[in-house]
Amino acid sequence: MIRLPQTTLHFNHQLKLTHDGGELSSDTGQFIFREFDEKIGFSKTIAKHLHLKDERSYCIHDNMELLCQKIYQLIAGYHEDDAADTLTHDPVFTRVLGKPALASQPSLSRFFKRFDKQALDQLQAANQELLDRVHQLRQSNTLLIDLDSSHADTYGKQEQASYNTHYGTVGFHPLVAFDGFTGDFLKAQLRPGNVYTSNNVVEFVRPLLNHYNEKLPETSTLVRGDSGFAVPDLYKLCEEESVYYIIRLKSNARLKALAEELHPTSEIRDVTQTERYVEDSIYQAGSWPIQRRIIIQSVRPAGELFFTHAFFVTNLSEDTFSPEAILTSYQKRGAMENFIKEAKDGFGFDQMKSHDFQVNEARMMMSLLTYNLTNWLRTLTFPPAKKGLQIQTIRTRLIKVASKLVKSSRYLHFKLASSFVYAHFFSDVLTQVQQLSLN
Repeated sequence: MIRLPQTTLHFNHQLKLTHDGGELSSDTGQFIFREFDEKIGFSKTIAKHLHLKDERSYCIHDNMELLCQKIYQLIAGYHEDDAADTLTHDPVFTRVLGKPALASQPSLSRFFKRFDKQALDQLQAANQELLDRVHQLRQSNTLLIDLDSSHADTYGKQEQASYNTHYGTVGFHPLVAFDGFTGDFLKAQLRPGNVYTSNNVVEFVRPLLNHYNEKLPETSTLVRGDSGFAVPDLYKLCEEESVYYIIRLKSNARLKALAEELHPTSEIRDVTQTERYVEDSIYQAGSWPIQRRIIIQSVRPAGELFFTHAFFVTNLSEDTFSPEAILTSYQKRGAMENFIKEAKDGFGFDQMKSHDFQVNEARMMMSLLTYNLTNWLRTLTFPPAKKGLQIQTIRTRLIKVASKLVKSSRYLHFKLASSFVYAHFFSDVLTQVQQLSLN
């Protein structure tokens, strides 16, 4: 552990810095997360599902302790395992985790090597149970499944890392699903870097649709995806499961001809004004066994001679949903880019540094769970004006709070900094967490 020797500042020789302040911590806000964890049964639910094949004959830190330590390190922004070596006796972390000392970096790194495919499925099952609990707590009757793929850079010879022509670099190509209404991370799957966007998407989505149809049949579900997910089998699956979908189509000659019939390029009304039309039609691609409703957006910018067209396939009824409403719903899918960015920048979702593919997927799942715990705290307990805060701001205003541990005969008192700027917000969130009821 690096210790700062007593250092005199040059600009004022009366000021000296040293690392002997006693039992201090800079992460007091972790107690709010731990309180929330207990309220919704986060750690207990994971412990119920996760059963690792552990061949250790003796251990100081069991697997759930290691998992919780990693999650709370990620919450605080300590993505690297070796942060544990500095936090070993941190007064907040040790009390949050209920142990005298944290596990070391080698213990954390070895922990991930105990994950196999079955353990990853168990983490997904735990995440799904927690999603259902929060879904019911919100009393929500809608679910918006936004599908996308992303990229995770790799360095060196990592298992299944490949060059992706779309991103123009070497890495992995994970498949992800978020709830477009709440920002909840529904599911993720790590894939080799060279697979196409829609690779395995039907197998990826089917368990989600089956689960919500069976466990929460009153929930109305809509699937959205860009043209990378324009897969007939996906449309068929949604139709069989009575799930709505809006998926962008790749343009082709037949679609362009259909759009041109509606608005010929030769008919120019006013070249100085932008022309925009949103209409629907019936279309059947060669690979489709049936006709389907499509939405056509045609735009001719001011000063241009030609229209640009965008096409979307949907099973939403024309009696209930206008073309404009469907297009507006699809455009809101753009919020997903912010969810992915926060998962990467805030929780290390794309930090794939192991040579072992399965270890990387286990780390990705840990980031997913940490993201969800934070998102549930944010959406369930933050004041309305603060529900849109990103994780970096949450850390500044809620987690990175200095405190000193003072021990009495009966209690442990954490004395927060008197000059804490966001004390009112801190107090409000803690109050909301303690008042939260799952009944």
